[in-house]
Amino acid sequence: MRTRTPQNRKFLEYMGANWAKQKDSLPKKSAVAKYASARRDAVAKKFKGQILVFEAGAAKVRSNDTDYMYRAHSAFSHLTGWGSATVPDSVLVIDARGKTSKSMIFLRETAGHDSDEFFANAAIGEFWVGKRPSLKQVSALLDIQTRSLTSYKAFLKTLPKEKIRNLNKDAELAQFVSELRLVKDSYEIAEMRKAVAASVQGFESAAKSLKQAVGHQRGERIVETAFYAEARIYGNGLGYDTIAASGPHACTLHWITNDGPVNKNDLILLDAGVEVDSLYTADVTRTLPVSGKFTHIQRKIYDAVLEAADAAFKVAKPGVKFSDVHQAAMNVIAKKTAEWGLIGISAEESMKQDVQLHRRWMVHGTSHHLGLDVHDCAQARREMYMDGILQPGMIFTIEPGLYFHQDDLSVPKEYRGIGVRIEDDVLVTKSGVENLTAALPRKSKDVEKWLAKFI
Repeated sequence: MRTRTPQNRKFLEYMGANWAKQKDSLPKKSAVAKYASARRDAVAKKFKGQILVFEAGAAKVRSNDTDYMYRAHSAFSHLTGWGSATVPDSVLVIDARGKTSKSMIFLRETAGHDSDEFFANAAIGEFWVGKRPSLKQVSALLDIQTRSLTSYKAFLKTLPKEKIRNLNKDAELAQFVSELRLVKDSYEIAEMRKAVAASVQGFESAAKSLKQAVGHQRGERIVETAFYAEARIYGNGLGYDTIAASGPHACTLHWITNDGPVNKNDLILLDAGVEVDSLYTADVTRTLPVSGKFTHIQRKIYDAVLEAADAAFKVAKPGVKFSDVHQAAMNVIAKKTAEWGLIGISAEESMKQDVQLHRRWMVHGTSHHLGLDVHDCAQARREMYMDGILQPGMIFTIEPGLYFHQDDLSVPKEYRGIGVRIEDDVLVTKSGVENLTAALPRKSKDVEKWLAKFI
């Protein structure tokens, strides 16, 4: 729909008149405000004497005049606490030049009725997309100084260019704010629990949809959309594109087309997560027997993956290297593929860095950090991430798998077309890890018992 409104003076005056006075009540300060302030202080301390710029980002065009659903940049959200309600094009500036740092958000505040933007601008006008918050409302909510985005360019001209560091162009700054998210504060942990709880509801809805999905030419879409409905009801949306992979599609690691059938004797691999309004997301995978019962070979492969996951859980605790979690899972994958006669060598030989034959059936890593991004902290240094030491407050996935492609002639025929992944989200505690996704069953017998309630 395009705007075709008169622009003559009489019409503009008419449109601006006879509107009830709107009450711009101020919201309560958000619970995240003090945490976001502490995060900004950490950035200011690291980059003392600099002016640091974090852009929320613009809306992105999907096609012609249609945009994708807006989502702010994760670093902006982390440092402001502003989530799904973020106004596009907003900018956070942290001025760390003085004894005490100063922070401000520049945003496009809502337009008054005396502005033609109110009704004539299809991209940002209130008639078209709804009212935006005022500067005072955002300031009250986030406990931060706010200014109009219209003053941003003039503001930049008053600053010494050599002092300005923009996240989009500064690898060191991007690295620091990424590493700042490695250990979650109590607010973040609480939001992750919400994301997980909503995701559990999504999995239950998806399980209920299996009966309808069987026999439909696009049964995977039925499962996918069942989860999506819960994501939109209980969260902001999806944290990433859902994988609803039935039968041999489960062997395609990033199968997001989800246009295939769901057959009664299939396993369906569902990898999905809800992003809540704070923009924190869960990331969960379960592999379910569509009929409600695993076949002998399906159970054999499933239980091997579960054993690998359990091995990873066992080693995960403070003081352990992050990569050791992966190593523990891979020890089991190597052992199983050797026991099954798939690699023709011992597990010990295969585990050597220059061999790794077992990786044919699990090419991905076992874990990644999780939070505002589904693959959180991606700009962190290797020594802080893969070679980093686990600390209380870290949240990451444990997700081993085995994938036997339909055309893989290196495995027995009965293995082909079976893909299994089990993925949980864990929080590092003082003594080990807490499985945040424990509400979803993991053991094959428990999965069958759980499915019996829905199908």
